[in-house]
Amino acid sequence: MDYEAVIGLEIHVQLNSETKMFCDCPNRPGDDPNQNICPICLWLPGAIPKFSHEVLEKATLAALVLNCDIQQHNAFDQKVYYYPDLPKGFQLSQFHKPLAKDGWVEITDEDGTRKKIRIHQVHMEEDVAKLVHEIEGRMPISLVDFNRAGTPLIEIVSEPDIRTPHEAMEYIKALRTQIRYVGSAECSMEQGTMRVDANISLRPKGMDQFNTKVEVKNMNSIHNVGDAIAYEIYRQAECLNGGEAIVLHTRLWDPEKRVTVSMRGKFEGPCIPDPSVPQIVISDEWLREMKSRLPEMPHQKVDRFMGDYSLPTDEAVFMSSERDLSDYFETVIKQGVQPRTAVHWIATQLLPSLKDRDHRIADSSVGPERFAALLKMLENDRINAKSAREVLSKLFDSEQTPEEIINTFGYTQVSDTTELEALIDRVLKDNPAAIEDFRNGTEKALGYLVGQAMRTSKGKANPKIVRDILIQKLK
Repeated sequence: MDYEAVIGLEIHVQLNSETKMFCDCPNRPGDDPNQNICPICLWLPGAIPKFSHEVLEKATLAALVLNCDIQQHNAFDQKVYYYPDLPKGFQLSQFHKPLAKDGWVEITDEDGTRKKIRIHQVHMEEDVAKLVHEIEGRMPISLVDFNRAGTPLIEIVSEPDIRTPHEAMEYIKALRTQIRYVGSAECSMEQGTMRVDANISLRPKGMDQFNTKVEVKNMNSIHNVGDAIAYEIYRQAECLNGGEAIVLHTRLWDPEKRVTVSMRGKFEGPCIPDPSVPQIVISDEWLREMKSRLPEMPHQKVDRFMGDYSLPTDEAVFMSSERDLSDYFETVIKQGVQPRTAVHWIATQLLPSLKDRDHRIADSSVGPERFAALLKMLENDRINAKSAREVLSKLFDSEQTPEEIINTFGYTQVSDTTELEALIDRVLKDNPAAIEDFRNGTEKALGYLVGQAMRTSKGKANPKIVRDILIQKLK
């Protein structure tokens, strides 16, 4: 029998506010265990939570950019369950009155067709502490790090509109881009600031009913999400074809074995209104202010980059893919660099160099002004491309300007025709076979001679002028 997958995603995003959701402890992932804690984090008797206004702003901006309707009356509930990472026995979340509802994200499916994935709701909740499992001697032990307890999350719950692993991955990418653009979160699955759970069920193709779903957790990359969903579709189809019923439960993705494994039965604790955090009332005026803070979004930038800078569609999409990248690109352009030059050097030289150094473009030591100064010297034939690449490498480890590096290391391009003609005469004298090949119609012989001239000049010669002089002399 042919089956159709019905997939919904629950995505937890850690907001990048300065403090935690209900106290003044720093919201700083990666610090030493149990450094950023207080009586509220530990939920000691008498501790009173104080809701963060910054968290509300960042959560609202994220919900708005996902095209959601903000609920102007929302409130927190106690999601009751007990686990060692939640000593108070409940998690503060929004069940009955969430922050936002009825959003959507647009994706492109495998056929290139645009498709909207609906968002059921976006709600705020606190994160729990982190369990660390270790071995002490022969004894397995579990430790609790409360640094994460109380850090602010939004949970984004999609409608079951996703049908394939590809659509799931595209949905996550689109959602991540939107939230990063408004500056609400980093959305890094690798660093744990975005976590994805997938609910998957199968039904016969052409049918509309919803069948028993299975939840899959423990996916720490977008590709892992796609792989886990693909495996779970295969596993459930095998079960159904073998006459085995699908049972509601939670599974974990094992990235090494590339299979899902059973974790536990699905348990939903009661959610009761919390009396300690007042209801949140959002005014029309405050909501208008939040909407006014939304930046120019990727699809808008694509159109503008194509119009203002004459970029092809693929280059405009690439330069708009991240807000930091688009800001960097436009700053370089404003320094007088040609747009296509900027795109080429950012894509082929700067970004790979940043990746090798595990740097982000926003905090790179090669700021857009220094990068633009280098590209302008390249465009003005002060240096050639080979020398520009070497200067760029030195910019990462030096406070010097590109001008100072060029002067210090002698990277200035040789464009003097008299000097180049003498150099080329020597190259021609040493390579009579290449001359003969060129005159017999072997075009690549010209490239060989240009390379010999560049080698002789130690990479300083202007390759365009070298090529022109060679063509003249070989006639």
